Amino acid sequence: LAPDDDDGPENPLVAFVHPRSGDRPGPVLKSRPQELTGEDQAALVTSGLLRRSAELHDALIRALASSGRPQAALPLYAHLLRAGLLPTPHTLPSLLKSLALSPAVPGARRLALAVHAHAVRLGLTGFLLVNNALIRVHAGLLGRLPDAHLLLRASAAVDASTFNTLITAHARAGRVADARSLFDEMPERNVVSWSAMVNGYVQAGDVREALGVFSQMQAQGVRPDDTVLVGVLAACAQLGALEQGKWVHGYLKANNIRITVFLGTALVDMYAKCGEVQLGMEVFEGMKDKNVLAWTTMIKGLAMHGRGADSLTLFSQMESSGVKPDDIAFIGALCACTHTGLVDKGRELFNSMVSNYGIKPKIEHYGCMVDLLARNGLLSEARDMVEKMPMKPDALIWGALMAGCRFHKNVELAEYAIKHWIELEPDKSGAYVLLGNIYSASGRHASAREIRDLMREKGVEKTPGCSNVEIKGVIHQFIVGDLSHPRIKDILTKWYEIDSRIRLEEGYVPDKKEVLLDIEEEEMEGALSRHSEKLAIAFALISTNDNIPIRIVKNLRVCQDCHHVTKLISKVYGREIVVRDRTRFHFGTWSQYRAWAVDHKKNLFHDTSVMHESRR
Repeated sequence: LAPDDDDGPENPLVAFVHPRSGDRPGPVLKSRPQELTGEDQAALVTSGLLRRSAELHDALIRALASSGRPQAALPLYAHLLRAGLLPTPHTLPSLLKSLALSPAVPGARRLALAVHAHAVRLGLTGFLLVNNALIRVHAGLLGRLPDAHLLLRASAAVDASTFNTLITAHARAGRVADARSLFDEMPERNVVSWSAMVNGYVQAGDVREALGVFSQMQAQGVRPDDTVLVGVLAACAQLGALEQGKWVHGYLKANNIRITVFLGTALVDMYAKCGEVQLGMEVFEGMKDKNVLAWTTMIKGLAMHGRGADSLTLFSQMESSGVKPDDIAFIGALCACTHTGLVDKGRELFNSMVSNYGIKPKIEHYGCMVDLLARNGLLSEARDMVEKMPMKPDALIWGALMAGCRFHKNVELAEYAIKHWIELEPDKSGAYVLLGNIYSASGRHASAREIRDLMREKGVEKTPGCSNVEIKGVIHQFIVGDLSHPRIKDILTKWYEIDSRIRLEEGYVPDKKEVLLDIEEEEMEGALSRHSEKLAIAFALISTNDNIPIRIVKNLRVCQDCHHVTKLISKVYGREIVVRDRTRFHFGTWSQYRAWAVDHKKNLFHDTSVMHESRR
């Protein structure tokens, strides 16, 4: 920090606070410090009054901390000390806030520690606002969660803000269990506390717990704010909890809550991921304000539902409306090209990123292009793109290439890709399972068994399939092969009925090509029948009326057999069935089956076609 020898107009501090302050004398004090204008701030510095008043330093530091230039408050602390003044309990919270908002300023972390030392030396740590600010800067700027925790335990007084800071910091660090312990310990909670916990669980991927906390919040009569509701909608989107998502939408309408761009975007995302993209479009069209994220969410939603042409049309409308697409918007557009097989359009969009918008393609964009090319049989071009990428390909890039190999039965290229993929993820099952499926589909069953043996040797476990179905607002979870559901006898009885009917009425024969197990033929059929989505569909059939759509959300790709079975069940039982896997939606209705691809030949459902979504 530069020394400040006087308060005259030539003082470097004057130029730092207000470069065009001139020689205007005398500060203009407002009733609230944050109302100080740039000229007011400069006048305080040039008037000579600042040197004699710690309170005026407080006012100026507080004003700058709440301005667009919080770093401008930092030299004022040196000015305060050099003037022989001492900081007050009001000085340090604003100063520490400025530090927290200025992490890139050289010496910010060192100054934060110095301010903490001053607070201890001057006996200011006993003040609640000072202590909360210290906890906030240790948990955030300094990244010292254990120290922040010690400060909490040593505090003479705490309030909800004290806990909220630590709950949020622990959740962001992935320590959601510690965040929950703090939450449960709180003597009193406010809406920020509930929001921090709901969104903490959402960020950690534990969306069932997020909805559980929200239910607890409702039971205690706490009115949710926008931040809580956005988190709840995100949880509903991940779980496929359409009824709970609709409840949030109804709550907004019933309470005349304005649909902000953030709430609107969250609603669009929820409806799209819960299989009701048209309801999402209605929300989107009713939004008065739409930023690039809102447009992108709708574009991606249409693409997920196989409406690639509509998605690209919306992308063009976004450009025409004056909203400049960002890198994420281009991912959505490229995803639409992938789902509709528009290779030339994909190339055009990829090239226009640089030529029209100056956006440098990221690995996600290369992933979409590799996926697009590989899925459409252009495997040599896809490999060439992978090898010439300006960055090192990651596991998702190799997975996209292998998925194309799987569909086009190119074993040689798959073996080339898996070597690179396994180097990046030696302990994950995705590469092994996909190569085993490629071998099985190509008739190389001995090679497929070798893959299973290799997985056992390396201790690699296949991620178990898990499907959720919402019945009357309650989420029921099924895991492949798990027979612990309280109604499992009824479910299995229903499944045997389903199996008999689709065999008799539609000539169903199980597709065993993707059963990566060294077992007998009859056991293969048994393994297929215990896939989680089949159990979920059977449970839904015995738990709902005939006119209610069945909506399933699965954590893995739906296999070919389950995709085909879903179509047959929909036809035989006259039920609308919507299955969302990690890749896309699979729709079935009694009148028609809307497959993701245009014809059966393109009926490929693999794990990487929306690889960009798993990154964000």
